[in-house]
Amino acid sequence: MDPFTLIRGEAPLLVSLPHAGTHVPIAIAEHMTGQARHVPDTDWYVDRLYDMAAEMGATVLTATHSRYVIDLNRAPDNAPLYPGASNTELCPLTMFDFSPIYLPGQAPDAAEIARRLDTYWRPYHDQIDVELKRLRSRHNCVVLWEGHTIRSVAPRFFDGRLPDFNLGTASGASAAPELAERLLAIAEREADHGAVLNGRFRGGYITRHYGQPDDGIHAVQLELSEVTYMEEDPPFRYLDDRAQVVKATIRNLLDCALTWAANTD
Repeated sequence: MDPFTLIRGEAPLLVSLPHAGTHVPIAIAEHMTGQARHVPDTDWYVDRLYDMAAEMGATVLTATHSRYVIDLNRAPDNAPLYPGASNTELCPLTMFDFSPIYLPGQAPDAAEIARRLDTYWRPYHDQIDVELKRLRSRHNCVVLWEGHTIRSVAPRFFDGRLPDFNLGTASGASAAPELAERLLAIAEREADHGAVLNGRFRGGYITRHYGQPDDGIHAVQLELSEVTYMEEDPPFRYLDDRAQVVKATIRNLLDCALTWAANTD
């Protein structure tokens, strides 16, 4: 299986979904626990939430393999995203609830991690680079949008219940403040959902690495609370009525990003 799918558009917007994948190759799965093979920490249905993006002219890059294989939103040297806080690794060893992903003595060694970098991580990032350069050659300004979801309660990462819409711009370093403020205003205004900018989730490696506002590339991450559109416990049922409300807000956020990019010199 290819490490990603790509729908290529011409609008100044690239939507990246690095944690959408659920596939685990058999050669890796046989070393994992039974619970981990169900990949419970997937960004469930995130590709379904963003299925309007291609119709809007955006380029959409979607990972096919589980974050348990390798986390595409982590640095290749495994540097922690949030020093001093609980972080998951480039090749995660534990699930979000600290349960082991691998059977005793079967975690990937350095050679296996290097193989996964070459097989899955680098192709995804090479494609981000290709698409950003292609879009930047056609537009004065491009927005890279990172689409993520997470359980509303995850004590490993934050206390209490997470706000529903968590926008991140690397604390202002990856995108223009004007764009961030417009997006936050939409998230705060629409539906019955709380919103925050650069709170607990300020953007992962992709947002921080590729967001270069001075070079016309603005990166924004949206971490969406899963309780807004699905059941958060197995079998993780998609709740269409709730999801339609959330999708309408996502569409308006993407439309805002597109409009802003198209009108920015």
